[in-house]
Amino acid sequence: MDTESVRLFVLAAERLNISAAGREMGMAPAVASVKLAKLEKPLGADLLRRSTRKVALSLEGAEFLPYAREILAQESAARAALGLGRPIAVGTLRFAASSTFAQLHIAPLVPEFLRRNPGIKLDLRLSDTPFDLIEGSFDLALRSAALDNSSLKCRKLADDRRVLCASPSYLEEHGMPRHVEELAGHQLIGFRDSSPKELTGRDGQRGLFDPRQAGGRLVLDDGLSQKVATLAGAGISMNSLWSIHRELADGTLLRVLPEYEIKDQSALWLVYPKSKLLTAKVRIFIDFLSEKIAASPAWA
Repeated sequence: MDTESVRLFVLAAERLNISAAGREMGMAPAVASVKLAKLEKPLGADLLRRSTRKVALSLEGAEFLPYAREILAQESAARAALGLGRPIAVGTLRFAASSTFAQLHIAPLVPEFLRRNPGIKLDLRLSDTPFDLIEGSFDLALRSAALDNSSLKCRKLADDRRVLCASPSYLEEHGMPRHVEELAGHQLIGFRDSSPKELTGRDGQRGLFDPRQAGGRLVLDDGLSQKVATLAGAGISMNSLWSIHRELADGTLLRVLPEYEIKDQSALWLVYPKSKLLTAKVRIFIDFLSEKIAASPAWA
């Protein structure tokens, strides 16, 4: 299979413009169209739907696209293994992450990364709801959890210590809990799909942070919204230090039961499928995030 044609298809699928993809590769529009047709013929499918007004990815094209990206990644890795020049970091890097973490700690770094790497285009998919790394055809993702998926490779970016907190106004109205059993009498803010978390005191006393069992009236699926609701006095919530360290420092949030540790194996992991090669663009992005975040986390 002609990898130049595959690269042209990937560019055309990302831009939904065959002429623009061809120009990026130094081809005239007519040459690009002929080259794509030659790729489609042995595959027996139209990868792109063309009309006089627009180009759209066909169903077959959508199914072929992740394999096309993998073909290009394999070619890059093979050339590097044979010493055929330094791998060049080019192309689109599809990266998925928690929207809350990305807003606070990744988005501010994006301009510098793009300046350093003019050949890379970032496609960021940001959401606090769960996602499937493999089915989504992501090159890399950031997960804040304990990893149990054997189909993934990972590199730890930083610790993810979590604490209980509330606003001064809430604690003034409802009182500061002194023992873990008192949580059941408070308004606990829950995060959707979050399991109960075990709390362990310095004296060995144990308890649970379980908003649903405590009759929590507020359940959210967005970390930033949870922090905002906590700041507004909605109740006690569990948050990562990377999310609330500034609010703890300025006193707009206060630790609750600070003598208790949350038994949680979560950490910030950069993950990618085992089936994916660690291409130059992915390796460069991992190294960049490690340089900017892992070396000295702002919330350490």
